[in-house]
Amino acid sequence: MNKYIIIGVCCCCMASCIKDEALNKECDIESAWIEGKEYEDYFYKTTEMRKEVNSAETNIVFSVRSLLSLPTQIPLNFKITDGATIEPANGSMQDFTKGPVSYTVTSQDGEWKRTYNVAFQEVPLHAEKFSFEHFEIDTGDAMLGSTNEMHVFYELAANNEHNYCWATGNPGSALTKSGSKPEEFPVYSAPDGKAGRGVCLNTQSAGMMGEWMKKPIAAGSLFLGEFVIDYVLTDALKATRFGVPISKEPVRITGWYKYKPGEKFTDKDMKVYPDRKDEASIYAVFYRNTDDKGEAYVLDGHAVEDLDKMLDNPQVYKVARVASLPATDTWTQWEMFFEGKDAPDDIVTVQGFNLALVFSSSMRGAQFEGAIGSTLYVDEVEVSYEK
Repeated sequence: MNKYIIIGVCCCCMASCIKDEALNKECDIESAWIEGKEYEDYFYKTTEMRKEVNSAETNIVFSVRSLLSLPTQIPLNFKITDGATIEPANGSMQDFTKGPVSYTVTSQDGEWKRTYNVAFQEVPLHAEKFSFEHFEIDTGDAMLGSTNEMHVFYELAANNEHNYCWATGNPGSALTKSGSKPEEFPVYSAPDGKAGRGVCLNTQSAGMMGEWMKKPIAAGSLFLGEFVIDYVLTDALKATRFGVPISKEPVRITGWYKYKPGEKFTDKDMKVYPDRKDEASIYAVFYRNTDDKGEAYVLDGHAVEDLDKMLDNPQVYKVARVASLPATDTWTQWEMFFEGKDAPDDIVTVQGFNLALVFSSSMRGAQFEGAIGSTLYVDEVEVSYEK
């Protein structure tokens, strides 16, 4: 065959392959950051100038010392999925002092869009009371065909903006659900709280997929921190990242609860243990959020597997836990005190520590042990800080 014909055929094949290659349908922000030494003084730590964004997040929050002194023009940079575009433009100057700025990412094929809200807020959580009155409905990711509705809890920041400091395991449960309403998830806002609304946490079956993966139950869990859906199928304990920065040292936490354990306690193989009763869990950890190399540190599910050994972790300074939560159908008060070593004031005041506060309807839920039907209600939680 003539060599020019062969070359021509190869070129046509290559052109056909290039033409047929599918355009990217992803439209995600993977990370966001502020560059420039002139902006460093507005943050407690320079590590707070960059945020890694997991695939389930659409709210990106940067914590600053003060909104009053924040410049009205800040250039925000983004890493987005290949081929996608973002509006407003990447690196463009924006005013975040008046509230969140919305960014829309459009996929390379132009068929999919995703909107992110980026906000700057004053750092200290300083909340002394959590009444769980504030929530909104998350409808999930339309790209994945989600038709679920989940409750997302938030606190009101000093400037009345939403502070999404609370996370749940609901996004993980959504993988085995379709068309579910908020009350059908392990965690949802309950109308009959101790005062106003409260939170209901309940342990559910994870369905056939969960049983096949040796993760047969989904305990209701609510915690200060974030849930990273990317790890759910590969390393579930890594999906829970506990803690938010605070600038005061906690000494005691109190609250109200109701609890009813499920009927059959099972393990990850769904073996029933007639002599075991499920237990709810409430605990808190006060820990250093950078390690001895200056790298950011966060507690995940692996780090809290054994609470009795938490103080052996050099990052952990204090731990508090409710010793017992007996079954009760009336609102009952609980309290827990922090025990451990005192933290250096100069590090605490510059947001060098995180507070992790965790509620679960099944104490062994992270190990996929518990009783389907176990239900914990929580409301009116109050944190006392050292003066």
